[in-house]
Amino acid sequence: MDRSLFEDHHALFRANVRAFLEREVVPHQERWRREGMVDREAWRAAGTAGLLAPWLEERWGGQGGDFLHSAVVIEEAARIYETGFALSLHSDIIVPYLHEFGTDAQKERWLPGCASGDVVTAIAMTEPGTGSDLAAVRTTARRDGDDFVIDGAKTFISNGILCDLCIVVAKTDIAPDDPHRSLSLFLVEADRPGFIKGKKLAKMGMASQDTAELAFEGCRIPQSNLLGREGAGFFMLMKKLQQERLVVAMSAQAMAERVLEDTLAYVKERRAFGRPIAAFQNTQFELVDCATEVEVGRAFLDRLVAEHVRGKPLVKECSMAKLWQTEMAQRVVDRCLQLFGGYGYMLEYPVSRAFMDARVQRIYAGTNEIMKVIIAKQLGLGV
Repeated sequence: MDRSLFEDHHALFRANVRAFLEREVVPHQERWRREGMVDREAWRAAGTAGLLAPWLEERWGGQGGDFLHSAVVIEEAARIYETGFALSLHSDIIVPYLHEFGTDAQKERWLPGCASGDVVTAIAMTEPGTGSDLAAVRTTARRDGDDFVIDGAKTFISNGILCDLCIVVAKTDIAPDDPHRSLSLFLVEADRPGFIKGKKLAKMGMASQDTAELAFEGCRIPQSNLLGREGAGFFMLMKKLQQERLVVAMSAQAMAERVLEDTLAYVKERRAFGRPIAAFQNTQFELVDCATEVEVGRAFLDRLVAEHVRGKPLVKECSMAKLWQTEMAQRVVDRCLQLFGGYGYMLEYPVSRAFMDARVQRIYAGTNEIMKVIIAKQLGLGV
């Protein structure tokens, strides 16, 4: 497809990103999956290569690029089936909170490290029993003199083990009767007493991602670590979830494209009953359906990315993309895996890992059921 949203400098950046991933990531992927964690040195190498928050202004240690540079990183990571190295989570979901809502002092303190890879970030929203219901958060932050003291538990936190800085969603007593206006965001350094990194969670997919449980037990932080205004946490989360859901859709789309590409090559080489399985009508029809879905998804998504870069509000459309692209990716990967036969069930074949990795995309960043609720409201349905 003609992807006119990218310019020549994006193409040059893509070549550099692809070379970096082939050199610094591909040789380590199997070991990372076994160990359940990416090397810390890989984060610093990515920072040196300009892959972390490439849109960040130079004054804060960034490259002065744009969101399309992040799109390149997302697509190229999918090309090598890398889902554990959470570059886009750090660069395009977490760091933007600090960039938009942080004070100059907070930015000066942390953004250069976020760009260099010396500061790895996490965001602690989900709690045991809350899931997508942010209003049900039970973690608290109470004032004590010039400090806040945080108590609570979080789960399913990506970068939970490696993180140096975590944005923690907690309730204060500013609006005790309003669960939405009581939420605030706090910047919590991982080396503070009371910040407890729990066990690394074993998962169905994304094996090299260090997803963990976190606990906060009397974790004391200064009031200067409050991100934005007290009580504005829910507003800030809602504002940034548009891009988070777009990022998930972009990853799902790129995954579907790579799996389809590999499957097209495989069916031309694999022979059964004396001929390539690509010669069978069933194979052709299955891949025609997959290719059509991938092409339709790409056209829709590229339009959204271009509009997002221009700053257009896209709550409905990004929710649609997160819903449709993740469902589409699951369908495409499943149908392609079937064409690999027994080999598709073997972990040495990337399609099997893609099948497992794709499943969580329908859950995180708000479940797809929540996406339907949001879209329905945007359409003026219901009360």
